[in-house]
Amino acid sequence: MTATTTPAAHAGGARHAHGHGRRLLRGPDTDPRWVRPAVGGLLALTAFLYLINLSRNGWANDFYAAAVQAGTKSWKAFFFGSFDASNFITVDKTPASLWVMEISGRIFGVNYWSLLVPQALEGVATVAVLYAAVRRWFGPAAGLIAGLVMALTPVAALMFRFNNPDALLVLLLTVAAYATVRALENGRSRWLVLAGVVLGFAFLTKMMQAFLVVPGFALAYLWAGPPKLGRRVWQLLLAGAGILIGGGWWVLTAELVPAADRPYFGGSTNNNILQLAIGYNGLGRLDGSETGSVGGRGGGGGGFGGATGIARLFSSEFGGQISWLLPAALLSLVAMLWVSRRAVRTDRTRAAALLWGGWLVCTGLLFSYMSGIIHPYYMVALAPAIAALVSVGVMALWERRLGWFGRIVAAAGVAVTTWWAQALLDRSPSWFPWLRWVVILAGLAAVGSILAAPWLRSAADRLSGQGRLSGRGPLALAAIPLVCALVAGLTGPAAYAIDTVASTHTGSIPSAGPQTAGAFGGEAPGGAGGVGGPGGTRGGTGTSGGSGTTGRPTGTSTGAGASTGTGASTGTGAKSGGFPGGSAGRTGGAGGAGGAGGAGGAGGAGGAGGAGGPGGLSGDTQVSSALVTLLEKGASGYTWVAATEGSQEAAPLELATGGEAVMAIGGFNGTDPAPSLAEFKKLVAEHKIHYYIGANSESFGGGRGSSSIASWVASHFTKETVGGSTVYNLSEAVSS
Repeated sequence: MTATTTPAAHAGGARHAHGHGRRLLRGPDTDPRWVRPAVGGLLALTAFLYLINLSRNGWANDFYAAAVQAGTKSWKAFFFGSFDASNFITVDKTPASLWVMEISGRIFGVNYWSLLVPQALEGVATVAVLYAAVRRWFGPAAGLIAGLVMALTPVAALMFRFNNPDALLVLLLTVAAYATVRALENGRSRWLVLAGVVLGFAFLTKMMQAFLVVPGFALAYLWAGPPKLGRRVWQLLLAGAGILIGGGWWVLTAELVPAADRPYFGGSTNNNILQLAIGYNGLGRLDGSETGSVGGRGGGGGGFGGATGIARLFSSEFGGQISWLLPAALLSLVAMLWVSRRAVRTDRTRAAALLWGGWLVCTGLLFSYMSGIIHPYYMVALAPAIAALVSVGVMALWERRLGWFGRIVAAAGVAVTTWWAQALLDRSPSWFPWLRWVVILAGLAAVGSILAAPWLRSAADRLSGQGRLSGRGPLALAAIPLVCALVAGLTGPAAYAIDTVASTHTGSIPSAGPQTAGAFGGEAPGGAGGVGGPGGTRGGTGTSGGSGTTGRPTGTSTGAGASTGTGASTGTGAKSGGFPGGSAGRTGGAGGAGGAGGAGGAGGAGGAGGAGGPGGLSGDTQVSSALVTLLEKGASGYTWVAATEGSQEAAPLELATGGEAVMAIGGFNGTDPAPSLAEFKKLVAEHKIHYYIGANSESFGGGRGSSSIASWVASHFTKETVGGSTVYNLSEAVSS
């Protein structure tokens, strides 16, 4: 690794008469002949990985799928990101990620593919943009390695096949990084403004998380930008203005629309989008003070994300998602800063270290120490930075000028990566145990060939001079350390990524790779009873028995007492995130028969997911045909065909009825102060809500408002059981 790594092909960009369109598709004519097919192969591999059998994930996250369906039926719901087509409440995020899927749904109809294909294509685009950003300074080989590492990162293979906002967020962050690279090359303000506008739009995707990369980008340009200091400061202010423009237009519009003319901003405590951004989705994530949170814990952490601290990203919950190459990326970052310590201010190796390293360090430290809600899939935001840093470090193995100190550092990096990869694989000891030996042997070969590089090179030169080695022989010998290091570093994450693609993922809290002991929803034994995974939901009426045990992947659960019912429900056999102590199902067939409301009481409800805690929030829940028929009958006469507690209950109902509006009382968690009891009574009196569906054992949350509404409904209307759910007809009051 040298202090200045700037291929001539990118010093100013080759100018040929072939036009920008041809160069965009085929690359500069100065590229080696192997580059174009290699880039095409990388993008084809990524597309295959992210698109193959994509429909197995079904609606993926019911919560966002229902919102997308609403946005295809109402432009008002489209603009605000409403959960329901009648615009009672929004999702608890800004709506940009929904817009992409809703446009697809309006063109192709709302189905599994129209929701998830845009996510997969965002993944392919992320790999392409990352390749373009890295290759400009470090050459096409480094760009290809960065793209490959990105594509094979397990959590990327998960989220680019899922409908959470993170897919679009990562693409936009990578585009902003590319624009910053271009600004660092030529010092033009337009690239910085573009980066700012893109980051502003990223705010509309997942709010404050979009700004975690800003310190690294700003520091890189402030230090290494070509213009003088005063102009650099002014240009960064322009970039800040770009952020305000990119995200502020929507925020301003949303704030100016009267509350009576728009939906309630879900996740906020006072129906204010800025409070949602700064509170629940902002500072509240740092200290765990999110009102209505489903999981954060203050102080020392715990809850959903485990203990806070520098080791969190290596823990059983997060390690397999992202940390395979994290040690190598950090070592590469340190090496890049070291070799460029005496270089000119605008040195690109240092600039890259500040840009990608700033992204990694700022985001990684916040993820490590935040006490609020954090889930394993958040780690996808680290993937582009890790891939970029690793690619630069790997290319150092190709340099002939690498001295003894450099070889020792490189060998240490490969050794640590090999050790950590086998440690991660060892967390699932029964899962393809031979993979650990592949990693270890490749790592040993890489370390040995790195240290022996001078002798290998001398031997190759001597044999070549004697005519005993072909012209490509020295090149092949020089490639041995590179190839062995890539095998050692990528075998583990590639296996995890393939396992992720080959498994079904549903719910609000998915995770990549095989189950690991002690992980979130992993192989830890379940507690007494609990609801099964996606398989055992919304069963018929019945009774439940005694304490149960963790469900098995075959779609069964055991207990001292059996759970029976008159109406069976089936599940997808999905692997989804579960609660701590639960066991997320991976395979299995149809779910077992459920008890009342789909639960087996203290005994576990049978299902593909198994017992010992819910298999995942918003996880492809099944709704009985009897309930669907009831809700659809007379639906045109009501603003909402039903109301129920929280979006987890409402989403499956909306999806099953083809997008009929269902009021999610209390929003995502059931804890938002909307509607109040008085507001709900008024809507019922105006005959705007047809049915109230009681919460079942899969529900969670429930604030004071929803509890008082449930009590009022129960005391004024007659209940009946339809398809395993308790239903109240709000048009037929029994008392005043």
